[in-house]
Order: sequence, then structure tokens, then C-alpha cells
Amino acid sequence: MKTRAKTKQSEDDLKADYGADFFRGAVRGKYAARYRAGTNLVLLDADVAKVFPDAASVNETLRSIIGIARHVPAR
Repeated sequence: MKTRAKTKQSEDDLKADYGADFFRGAVRGKYAARYRAGTNLVLLDADVAKVFPDAASVNETLRSIIGIARHVPAR
């Protein structure tokens, strides 16, 4: 229970510091659907990133590899 009271106190302090204008017009959950949809980020090593200047070139290369892999018989 103490934690909840402390959180409420912190929220009140924040409102006092920034004023009501900071919170006016805010929309709760505005980006929630986009967040739930997620993203698929992959971190490339520096040497690989030098070869691929943008996401389009990475995707094109991966699609080519997928096409080749479909024609190679599984072991």
C-alpha cells in the first residue's frame, strides 16, 4: 500500500512541476495497437551493415537466398 501512495504522490508532483497544460490533450493508449503489433528489428554486425546501405537491399538479398534455398533439396 505504501508503494501506491508513493506513486500517487509522484504523479501529483509531476503535475505540479509541469502544470495541467502538459497533460491536456493527452490520449491514453494512443500508440498501444502499434506497440502490440511490434517490430522486427535485427542488429547487423558492422561489416555486414557496410554491404547493405538500407533495409530494401537487405530484404532483396534475403528474398533471393530464400528463392535459392527452395530449389536446393533438403538433406
